[in-house]
Amino acid sequence: MNFPGYRDRYLPAMTARRIRALPDKAWAPVILATGAIEQHGPHMPVAVDALMGQVWLCLALSRLPAGSSCYVAPPITVGKSNEHTGFPGTLMISRDTLRSQVLAVARQVHAWGFRSIAVINTHGGNVPVIVPTLREIRAQLRMRAALLPSAQVPGLSAGEATFGIHAGEVETSWMLAAAARFTDMSKAVCEYPARLADPGEVRPVAAPALQAWASRDISKSGIMGDAAAATAQKGERWLELGASAYASAIAEICRIGRGEPH
Repeated sequence: MNFPGYRDRYLPAMTARRIRALPDKAWAPVILATGAIEQHGPHMPVAVDALMGQVWLCLALSRLPAGSSCYVAPPITVGKSNEHTGFPGTLMISRDTLRSQVLAVARQVHAWGFRSIAVINTHGGNVPVIVPTLREIRAQLRMRAALLPSAQVPGLSAGEATFGIHAGEVETSWMLAAAARFTDMSKAVCEYPARLADPGEVRPVAAPALQAWASRDISKSGIMGDAAAATAQKGERWLELGASAYASAIAEICRIGRGEPH
């Protein structure tokens, strides 16, 4: 059994001697997956974000173009998920702990000789911590540091595109395509934190002024979106688009690291 599918690139599976001898450490990025363990409604497991990090790695790295290279660090599976307190199954670390973990990985792989790190993040609550931390890595270690961009998801309704922020149509479709046995569609519901026609300038999301919120404040089920609209067919299409986008971004980082022109 060759699990994960990117095992040849997985740093913990290598000997110290092999890591020391890797020929492309000056330009090949180390990919760090950051996720979360948190409630994802009544129909999906709490490990959705952590699992999706591994799904994206397996799909994207198999699509890397010739001449590209990267290596994979151990994932950070528990993230800054304090917005999901109040639901069983949510684990969380503080912003300071998440920052320290990302910095620690960067410092260590830098000491091994790597000069580029990229984060593939699957939990939105991590982003406000990861972005400034990557700037620190760039400033302190002189490493190239990037947050890999996710692909836009086509074909969503206006309501879902605006307010489908958690455990809704997109995430449920991904899970139906990637790990259907962990998803119970009989418990999938539609619940939005707001409506497009709602008046006012202050809302939880998609407004000029955003209020701080916890998921229990704006959702009874823990779903923020239309999970009932999800299908495996949509998930397969969206996974393909996302994997191709991640592979292209990694290839671009490789090109920049090698100093190649456009």
